Amino acid sequence: MTYNKHLTALYGKVAQENSLNPTHLSLYMALFQFWNFNRFKNPFNISRDEVMRISKIRSKATYHKCIKDLHSLGYFDYQPSYNPFAGSKVNMFDFSGELKPSRKYTRKD
Repeated sequence: MTYNKHLTALYGKVAQENSLNPTHLSLYMALFQFWNFNRFKNPFNISRDEVMRISKIRSKATYHKCIKDLHSLGYFDYQPSYNPFAGSKVNMFDFSGELKPSRKYTRKD
């Protein structure tokens, strides 16, 4: 997984999705950071409180709405844990393979 290619593809995907807002992106980037800390191994466990702290989301309702939205749109697989001592599991998807080669533009005089 290439970090730069993944983020470039992510922003291309986000640009086409009208239902996402900055809070969704902040949450995704926090999860991406956890994935990075786990050396891009899937799945990994998360703590809601820690993800909320890093993403700067203060409302549990907003956190749950955004994580469900991103899950349903296919940005990652989210498996909630209803046990307060076990973290929820997240399986991030690698978007770096979705990049299309960019066209080179030639200047016409």
